[in-house]
Amino acid sequence: MNRWLTEAVPRGRVAAFRTLIYLFVAADLVIFTPWVRTRVSVPGDLYQPLLIGRLLPLPTPTETLVTVIFWALLLLALLAATGRAPRLLGWAVCALYLEWMIIAMSYGKVDHDRFGLLVALAVLPTAGRARHGDTTRTEAGGWALRVTQIAVICTYFLAAFAKLRFGGLDWLTGSVLARAIIRRGTDLADLIAQVPHLLIVAQFGIVAFELLSPVVFLLPPRWRLAMVGFFYSFHAVTIATITISFAPHLAAMTSFLPLERVRPLVWTRRLVGRDTPDPATTDAPEQRPAGDDPEPAPPGQDPVGAGAERALDDQTPVVGRPVGP
Repeated sequence: MNRWLTEAVPRGRVAAFRTLIYLFVAADLVIFTPWVRTRVSVPGDLYQPLLIGRLLPLPTPTETLVTVIFWALLLLALLAATGRAPRLLGWAVCALYLEWMIIAMSYGKVDHDRFGLLVALAVLPTAGRARHGDTTRTEAGGWALRVTQIAVICTYFLAAFAKLRFGGLDWLTGSVLARAIIRRGTDLADLIAQVPHLLIVAQFGIVAFELLSPVVFLLPPRWRLAMVGFFYSFHAVTIATITISFAPHLAAMTSFLPLERVRPLVWTRRLVGRDTPDPATTDAPEQRPAGDDPEPAPPGQDPVGAGAERALDDQTPVVGRPVGP
């Protein structure tokens, strides 16, 4: 079990995953959850902190507190994406983003798609230093990725458990997807909804897929990547039909992928290098220094023929044939 939990991975994979996660945190602040800053306009009496917010305890959000967290987290996440000071910056980003999520989820709605991301932020500081493209393997980095993978799969499995716990078998045969399509469906969803019994079949399929998601750990590497690809395709369909993105979950799920092969900076340099002419391969005539002209051929000898004769004499003999023409 310990060997499986700490299976060594290339340091380049850890570095790529770290950069991706911290860049997503910065994007999350300005793209996906900027609405958290509007919570300061809500009366403080409506702030009902989560259990962790009551245990610490954390203060009621104010405009100053939320503004400081926003700008500090944005700056530190961008710095952490460079890979410098992985422990110091990593713990700082983890603490600030946790507080950001507590503020976001303490007004009556809790999103379960951020569990894997929060776990990734908690374990990345323990992975130590890692550089992009480094092929040496690290068990600490492997443990960080494995724990994130477990959190991602728990998100699926526990979602199915919650569906059956609170909705029972009626969740499978009810109108859950139909209501979702009515509320936020797309034109594609409207077309799918017209197929008889297809939504009921889809609800059975969703629960089955979530309950069977732990099987991904039992598959060989190639099939594991194929199953992770199926996970991403499932979310692509979800976005295209009921416009639910699960973006934080998708970012955490990259812990399954061989990210060390993704080298955008190296690819860009290669493309730029191909467009730049190589001085050594240009067709410019060879420039000879003054006074370095070739010696004239002896009288009665053709200089071209002499060069050709020397070329024939310098040929390497073919196996089984005598030297010379």
